[in-house]
Amino acid sequence: MPVRNVFETDPILYGALETALDETGERLLSEHGGFWGTAEARELARLANAHPPQLRTHDGQGRRIDLVEYHPAYHALMRRSAEAGLGISIWQSDREDDSGRAHAMRSARLYMTAQTECSHLVPWTTTCAAAGIALVAPEFAEPWMSRIAGRRYDHRPQPAASKAGLTLSLALTEKQGSTPGVDNLTQASRFEGRRYRLIGHKWAVSGPMADALIVLADAAGGPSVFLVPRFRRDESLNRVRIQRLKDTVGLRGNGIAEVEFADAEAHLIGAEGDGAKLVADAHLTLRHDAAVMATGVMRGALANAVHHVRHRASGGTRLLDKPLMARVLADMAIDVAAATALVIRLANARDRAGNDVIEDAIARLMIPVAKFWIGRVAPMIAAEALECQGINGYTESSEAARAYRDAQAFGIWGGASNQLALEALSMIESVPETLDAVLGDVTAVLGREASASAEAIRGAANACMDDPGSARIFVEQLAITTAAAALHRFAPRAITDAFIDTRLAGGWRASYGMLDARFDARGIVDYTYPAS
Repeated sequence: MPVRNVFETDPILYGALETALDETGERLLSEHGGFWGTAEARELARLANAHPPQLRTHDGQGRRIDLVEYHPAYHALMRRSAEAGLGISIWQSDREDDSGRAHAMRSARLYMTAQTECSHLVPWTTTCAAAGIALVAPEFAEPWMSRIAGRRYDHRPQPAASKAGLTLSLALTEKQGSTPGVDNLTQASRFEGRRYRLIGHKWAVSGPMADALIVLADAAGGPSVFLVPRFRRDESLNRVRIQRLKDTVGLRGNGIAEVEFADAEAHLIGAEGDGAKLVADAHLTLRHDAAVMATGVMRGALANAVHHVRHRASGGTRLLDKPLMARVLADMAIDVAAATALVIRLANARDRAGNDVIEDAIARLMIPVAKFWIGRVAPMIAAEALECQGINGYTESSEAARAYRDAQAFGIWGGASNQLALEALSMIESVPETLDAVLGDVTAVLGREASASAEAIRGAANACMDDPGSARIFVEQLAITTAAAALHRFAPRAITDAFIDTRLAGGWRASYGMLDARFDARGIVDYTYPAS
């Protein structure tokens, strides 16, 4: 792949952000995109994933250290993303560079970064989600929030007060599975004021070297949230035991740990019994980030595939000049474009949610719905993009292989597809106005084109109340219709028409390459992926 600026070569991202951009914002995003398209960034990504983290539970004298060691390339990536504010920027309303558009600007940076490497982004997404919980408790302003807000990365295993920068992680999922907080086995017992001791376990902790974990545990007053620092007040290691690192399919540079709490010292956030509400707010951030990163992985994978077929010939003809290849790529490109438009639309909704109940409703319903759809599409895009590159893609030395593995993660992370679909149904059943808000926005944008889809979606929602087994059909229809509206706001008519006609009005299809001849497949590819 040649050096490219992943912002300046992405007209869909630029168009989706247009209302949020000014000269400063455009310059900052261009600087960010300039790095993540370089050979240096790709080499750091390769090294971080080729050398996954290693767990050292004890030192040479047999003392417990619970240390996860990372390759220097991973730390270099972490440092870059810390400086970009990916762990905190949506909570920094005082910064002029993101003022009034913090979610949109951060989502754009997250999306561009994920095109090159996304395993190192996991600690920053958990830090960002966990920071929203920690803000509930003013007593955590020092040293926690102030050191996260500084946008510095400090991986030294030391007490928080002696570090320049901090990260947080979420410890919610347990061995028995189910929804976090339901049948929770981790127990919290108070021993002094707001200080507790935890006994239990967590099954999947991303970023296990975080300076503190935000943990869901059962207290006397019900499911509650606690901050569990890596070090105790006396600066000794807290009793959080890392049992092992999972040998994951993708996101291999990061490390996902199984941990046990053996009378670990913890600090209550909020009140006992507040756990469900606090975790729900964190999940909104996690799920939006998952959708954004999955979209970034799709964009990166397809950009590599387009570059390959532009420069490879068969029988004297470049692959991109062959009509069938052009249609395969164009068919994928319109899904990636729609996903990009949708995640930025939802970032804009989050930016406006504090002052607009309609935008708040759109964000709360559509973020899990968007994650559902994008989480399903991303693995298909990654697989098809790999196939476009033939044996060159089917090797561990290719970026296509890493994208293929990483794309699988986003259907699981933050809630699997069935869980998301059922949660969306539950939200609509309890607050029907949320669906009204979404469909009202869609109809305002698409006009007549949306009326039939809106009625079909309402009918599908009603049917799901009696038959939850059809929830996936409903949620997919809702996601695609909302994505069409997001794309329609700014994209060229040729791209919008192709998406609407084939996704909303088209028949069922099991693979890409089904666009018919009336759509300018080559034009779609050249617009969405301009030649470098």
